[in-house]
Amino acid sequence: MTVRRVVFLLVPQLHLLDLAGPAQVFSTANDLGCGYELSYVAEQEDIPTAQGVPLKAAIEWPELGERDLIVVPGWRAPTLRRHGALGTAMLDRLVAHHTAGGTVASVCAGADALGRAGLLDGRRCTTHHDVQEELARRYPRATVVRDVLYVTDDRVVTSAGIASGIDLALHLVAVHHGAATAARVARSMVVYARRNGDQQQTSAMLRHRTHLSDAVHRAQDLIDARYTSTLPLGRLAAAVGLSERTLTRRFTAATGLTPLRYQQELRIEHAEHLISQGSTVEAAARSVGFQDARMLRRLRGRPQRVPSTPAPQP
Repeated sequence: MTVRRVVFLLVPQLHLLDLAGPAQVFSTANDLGCGYELSYVAEQEDIPTAQGVPLKAAIEWPELGERDLIVVPGWRAPTLRRHGALGTAMLDRLVAHHTAGGTVASVCAGADALGRAGLLDGRRCTTHHDVQEELARRYPRATVVRDVLYVTDDRVVTSAGIASGIDLALHLVAVHHGAATAARVARSMVVYARRNGDQQQTSAMLRHRTHLSDAVHRAQDLIDARYTSTLPLGRLAAAVGLSERTLTRRFTAATGLTPLRYQQELRIEHAEHLISQGSTVEAAARSVGFQDARMLRRLRGRPQRVPSTPAPQP
């Protein structure tokens, strides 16, 4: 079995999950016989993290070949302008590895390191939704793909924030060892689902939770738990102690959606995941609560509502 090296390039103030998520994926894959060897390198031995846990890293790099991977985890930075302290020598390492046929990857703000190295020029990429516009301004020769989990372009793989590093790593395991192996890794890690790269960074459950209305949050909790079931508006309103009219008014003001439309978005999102995993449209429709595929097909063709920041609701 040929060993594939995965080198994590550590930057001070890195986010632990940016590192631990992908590292766990490759470590678990190695336990399943995939032959990964993990290394951690940095410009200094002692690496402070954003969460306060100190890390130790090697200064010397292992020998790398074209089968191997370098991953740059992200770090805490309100803006990319306050980038991680990677010197020219480390950036040159990234370029040299890619030029020799290797793969480089980033999680979250780690994309900025690839941008500084020139590896995003002329390529598609992504990053955390909070800094994607800044990434586009800093590297105008790159094409920043907004609100996706990860993007692969010519052995440069970039992912969104924090937990999406798990999705990126599972994708690379699938590329190297097949989708079935990646699914085994995901199951071992108790990951809810192996998501495709073009899925949105936030789920419908999160996109419409930026408001301050307790009653609407309670209604959403009920819908989230029973989105496949028929939920009469009267029963939903009674459960949160409001009239039907008041609940509809507050729900729409807080989320931009009616309760029914919110439930439909949940159903569509779950159906899309099932379809991406090989389910037929008919089977996916029935699994999420539609009587048949006609309604699902019609709703899939309808533009999604992107929530604005609502005024606080009582």
